[in-house]
Amino acid sequence: MTAPSQNCSETFVHASDVPVETVGEGITRQILSYGPDLMLCRLWFDTGSVGDVHRHPHSQISYIESGRFLSVVNGREQELDVGDSVIVSPDTDHGISCIEAGSLLDIFNPQREDFLATGEEKS
Repeated sequence: MTAPSQNCSETFVHASDVPVETVGEGITRQILSYGPDLMLCRLWFDTGSVGDVHRHPHSQISYIESGRFLSVVNGREQELDVGDSVIVSPDTDHGISCIEAGSLLDIFNPQREDFLATGEEKS
């Protein structure tokens, strides 16, 4: 098996082999598959956890796997349940808060190089 480069994951990624890192109070993340132009991450949120409003130069889609969330994009709020999604254009203010503990998938274009450069493994 060839080791992945810093900007590209293995072709096949088994979630059980990927570390989970704490990224905020009550929020953990797995960086799954990624290449220079695309990145997939899974995040888990405890009830009441908040992903503060922020912006970045990446396009983003979030897909709700479980739980319930309140998403805000450019000041507009929408409650999201299992199976719902939200798309965020580059350089757009957005954030999310967890109403009921759950998980979501975040897809970014291009990859979040800042995610690859930081973070500590959670045991």
